Amino acid sequence: MTERAAAMIRQISETRVCLCVFVAGVFSSSEHCPTPRGRRIPCDLHRQPNVSSVVFLPAWNRDLLRVWKRKSTRALVKLGDVCIIVAMRCNASSSSAVSNTMEPTSDKPPTEPDNMEVDPRKNSTPGGGCTLGIDERTGRLHWCPGYRFVKILFVIPAAMLPIGLLFLLLSRFQVVGSVGLHGCGSEIGYFTPEEQLAVNHLQEGLGWADVEESSEESDRRCQPIPEKGSGESVDTEDRGLLRDIVRTSFIPSERRVLPAECLGSSAAPNQHAPVGEPPEGRRQRVRKSLTWIENDRSSPESVREAQVQKMKQYMDPQADPCDDFYQYACGNWDRVNPIPKDKAALDTFELLRESLDVVLKNLLLEGEPAGLPDVENALSTVPSTGELTMNMTATTVATTQSASASEPLHRVRKRGRAPRAVPNKLIIRSAQVKRVRKRELVLSDDAETKARQLFVSCMNYELIERRGLEPLRALLHQLGGWPVLEPDTWDETNFDWLNLTAALRRYNNDVLIVEWVGPDIKNSDENIVQFDQTSLGLPTRDYYLQPGNRKYLDAYRQFMVEVIGLLGVAPDRARQATDEMIEFETQLANITSTPEERNNVSTLYRKLLLEHLHEEVPEIDWTRYLTIVTERPANGSDLVVMFAMGYMRDLVELIGQTEPRIVANYLLWRFVRHRINNLDDRFLGAKQRFSNALFGRERNPPRWKNCVTQVNANMGMAVGAMFVRRYFDENSKRDTLTMTHELQEAFREILGRTGWIDATTRRLAEQKVNAMSLRIGYPDFILEAGQLNARYATLEIHPERYFENTLNVLSHIRRTDQEKLGQPVNKTTWHTAPAVVNAYYSRNKNQIMFPAGILQPPFYHRHLPKAINYGGIGVVIGHELTHGFDDKGRLFDRDGNLYRWWSDRAIEAFHERALCLVQQYSRYTIDEVGVQLDGENTQGENIADNGGIKQAFLAYSKWLAAQTDRRVLEAEQLPGLNVTRTQLFFLNFAQIWCGAMRPEATRNKLKTAVHSPGRFRVIGTLSNSEDFAREYHCPVGSFMNPADKSIPPEVESFRPVRLNWGENWPLSSSDALEATLGLTC
Repeated sequence: MTERAAAMIRQISETRVCLCVFVAGVFSSSEHCPTPRGRRIPCDLHRQPNVSSVVFLPAWNRDLLRVWKRKSTRALVKLGDVCIIVAMRCNASSSSAVSNTMEPTSDKPPTEPDNMEVDPRKNSTPGGGCTLGIDERTGRLHWCPGYRFVKILFVIPAAMLPIGLLFLLLSRFQVVGSVGLHGCGSEIGYFTPEEQLAVNHLQEGLGWADVEESSEESDRRCQPIPEKGSGESVDTEDRGLLRDIVRTSFIPSERRVLPAECLGSSAAPNQHAPVGEPPEGRRQRVRKSLTWIENDRSSPESVREAQVQKMKQYMDPQADPCDDFYQYACGNWDRVNPIPKDKAALDTFELLRESLDVVLKNLLLEGEPAGLPDVENALSTVPSTGELTMNMTATTVATTQSASASEPLHRVRKRGRAPRAVPNKLIIRSAQVKRVRKRELVLSDDAETKARQLFVSCMNYELIERRGLEPLRALLHQLGGWPVLEPDTWDETNFDWLNLTAALRRYNNDVLIVEWVGPDIKNSDENIVQFDQTSLGLPTRDYYLQPGNRKYLDAYRQFMVEVIGLLGVAPDRARQATDEMIEFETQLANITSTPEERNNVSTLYRKLLLEHLHEEVPEIDWTRYLTIVTERPANGSDLVVMFAMGYMRDLVELIGQTEPRIVANYLLWRFVRHRINNLDDRFLGAKQRFSNALFGRERNPPRWKNCVTQVNANMGMAVGAMFVRRYFDENSKRDTLTMTHELQEAFREILGRTGWIDATTRRLAEQKVNAMSLRIGYPDFILEAGQLNARYATLEIHPERYFENTLNVLSHIRRTDQEKLGQPVNKTTWHTAPAVVNAYYSRNKNQIMFPAGILQPPFYHRHLPKAINYGGIGVVIGHELTHGFDDKGRLFDRDGNLYRWWSDRAIEAFHERALCLVQQYSRYTIDEVGVQLDGENTQGENIADNGGIKQAFLAYSKWLAAQTDRRVLEAEQLPGLNVTRTQLFFLNFAQIWCGAMRPEATRNKLKTAVHSPGRFRVIGTLSNSEDFAREYHCPVGSFMNPADKSIPPEVESFRPVRLNWGENWPLSSSDALEATLGLTC
């Protein structure tokens, strides 16, 4: 050791400076080191680099150093991610020198000496009035006023020199990602009404020139950290906090100060950020637009102002609404909401889903399960491996104990504050106590606890990576082995493709044979086993069979080769096995039916005894298959329904012509593909490259989003219970129910005007709409702990076994499905989770469903004008009502049974008008990809769109006509929008379909989706609406109001930007009285 280093260590010993050794990923110290005056500094560290405030050397990342002042001589220093020895010491002049050169009340920055070396012979103990601060220009620490600076020394022992040099080298490539408004890691804000207005004003006043200002423009070179007494509130600078949050969120600097308590911090040297956006590069621009889940205490003014600002942002005021209403309503959408790199598309629904995901993440991390002490509740969200930080544990406890209506912002503030300096009993818990706590949680019957543990296990990437491929290999061995992994030991004489197919079905996988238990479509009161043709590895059969899709098939091939190679298979053998599986799947695609062949479900339906199915397809032992899948004896007298008899015959012929090894490889490939999300980042990288080729998505979503999606998809009722209790406004349930009844009345009124439906069919249609059951918000049982826990009673979740947890969830879903066999259908049950942004119509139950997740702006808010609500959730209600009478819904009666209840005359008239919509939408072309829409495939949704807006506008018009209170009418207009009340209805309808999509995703959507792209859902629907043409005063002959809608106008004269209307204008009738069921031809 050099003489200089020896003198340094002697000096450290003499002055009793706090000395702690930090080794990243090995341990974290919570002990207190002695300081010059006998004070104690908690050297509390984060093992998790993603939530660390200090990374590597401050000389290179100075503004990543944050020191929180506790009291006059007590501070918390957080360092991490590098093996170093840190020595802190205060250099001071004499008392007189201090008083002469630096008054405590002076605002001037202290003068930093030219020579940064320290004289070891001088006293280095800080005197009274010493305040720790940060020089904003240099990022260095200072004692100000009173003392000149804090010297930070980094000493790397000789034994640790190789590791130290490695860490120092890696620090040069440190990447800092974006920080969102909600604490960190998201772009969502949650504010009280006053804070909402403050954010709006700040956004309006902050341009990019402001947020990108240099730190040199700051006048306060030394900013003291405020002192706080033991009885004072931590939040002493409320006035500046909100501005600091906003400015920090939108500064796209190369290096950013990240609070250590912030869960979403992206300051990480790796790519395994458990929450928040993954690091992408040193500079990353953050979207300025804000979206949030409104709470029920938001003031009417803040809600309305936020809606005005959002609508104005999206609009293109230069566009003529009568030439292209989508451009008028959504022309600035692309600029305001560029598609994130982890998405293939972005629209209004997706923005609301992003807001919802952040809310659910916080609930899964911070909520308290019932039946456990507070200490156990807080620790239950933290895996024992230390993935989440100890300080975050303490912060979570404080947050959950003081939850309120303004809690979301409250959590933002909490994360920005320092934890208490006093010893925390939560931190010093012994490992034995934690193990006992974890065992208790595993055995808990609490459904919400299980959901949180599933989320925690998904987030524990360190453990997932450490476990590696062993769980998957063990399962493959249990299933009989994967030939491509065991070419020398796999024995085809022991292979039975039906046994393996049935075994995979027990993990909810449908390969080769699709099987489920559900209501018989001709007797909706009875649950029955049903069979159908297989799904495929690519979206549709055309991807295999059409030469133009060769690049997608090649990308799929490469994906398979990569995954198999990552499992340890040699490249040549991986390619050979992949080629064989692709050939087999191509032949499989060829024997499946086309979408057009499957349109008429009546021709596909066959109900028969199991023994008769044996006679139809004797090569398949159906009794053995069902016995394995249902885990109960099956016999020949059991009734089943088959929707793909021809496919089953072709399947057994194909399998008979294929080597058993290839069939086994294919079956297990389909299984392994679904398990990729349970594996490490190498596999996720391969999946991302495939997704990029197929959909254009440039990177994987952050891990926390995938974990939230998985938990909500598989334990949706437990997650929904958390969401409903915290965020759902019960007023929305009542208002939506009222609107639904009003739209049902509007539907009946329109139906009564229709001349092409005979009296008998009209009467049955009225009975069907009257019989529709409504499910709004959430099922009541989720708020009853006993009933909710019973739903997941047999589901076992372990905090440290993510792979097994996923299999347990899949098995639980399959068991729940099979347990319905032999039971009557309960038509009051929900088939979707409450915390989702969507709406549904069930043909078998004649039921419409609006989950709590969609009852948010811009679809609904009780403080918004009725024009917004009717143009939002009202149109959605009308859309779902109309689904009961579209090309498929009309085949089912009021009880949900497949039954021919329309007269021949009505059916013929329906087909004539449906053909008109098919022709209309088939003429739309998206120039960016040069592909036309498939009007046949999107027929049902187009009918629902056209019918929904007509019903919603009629209901709104009747409500508006009934209002006599001047204040109510005044509230129907939003200040700042130069539109009438009725125009506002159509404007909000159009804006709920604003969006953008990558070209690859557009091509895929046009091939597979049953919905038209958002632009054409607006253009196609409104061009058929005389209500719209009247309210927007569109001249006859304009694009949005053709003179004679059966004769096309001159297209070239009115062609809007980026639209190709085809050779002919869509045909539709000018008789508004016959515009029912969405059929206006």
